[in-house]
Parts: sequence; C-alpha cells; structure tokens
Amino acid sequence: MNITLILFLLLLFIVALGGTLYVFKQEEKKMKQYELEGDTAKSELQRSMEYETKSLKSNVPILIWIYSVTILIALIAFFVYAF
Repeated sequence: MNITLILFLLLLFIVALGGTLYVFKQEEKKMKQYELEGDTAKSELQRSMEYETKSLKSNVPILIWIYSVTILIALIAFFVYAF
C-alpha cells in the first residue's frame, strides 16, 4: 500500500513538472520571437514592463492552479491511504 502511494505521488509530481515546463516553453517561444525581430534597449524595456503586468495575469494563475490541484490530490491520496 505504501509503494502505491509513493508511485501515485511520483506520477503527480511528474504531471506538475510537465505543467511547469509547458509554461516555461511558452515564455521561451516569446523570447525566440523577440530575438528574431531584433532587440533594442527601448523594446527590451517595453517588454520588461509588459511581462511584469502580463505574467501576473497569465503565468502565475496557471502555476497556482497546477500546484494547488497537485497538492490537493496529494493530500487526498495521503489521507485515503493513511486511514
């Protein structure tokens, strides 16, 4: 029974890691697009300010959902197997 819980939590960890990498890849695509368009100091400053506002509205909520669901499922699994 303990090995099942460990395997389940390991799988859950891998899914959460996959979600995190997905968000990272989205940002990486944006960076490559910026490199292709050419960088200037003015455009970098504008992107930096844009990122500060958009990141809080898009990436942070996605990551919060990923980890909240992961932690909730892990706690449910722990209590199911513990009791």
